[in-house]
Amino acid sequence: MYLFRRPDYQSDATQFINGLKQQNPALEAQQLAGRALLWDKNVNHEVAADSAQATVAQKPYVYQTNS
Repeated sequence: MYLFRRPDYQSDATQFINGLKQQNPALEAQQLAGRALLWDKNVNHEVAADSAQATVAQKPYVYQTNS
């Protein structure tokens, strides 16, 4: 027996999201398409390693001139 269990409790946020998904069934597919557009990229590790080696170390104080 669970002393503090609320039977089938859902927060307001969960109810809102579930209602939104019921109104627009294509919402999850749109979210995945947006994620693929911005985040899911194929990384070329050779190019990434080359660009990491090509970086120049920054001076501790950028605005100091060489004297």
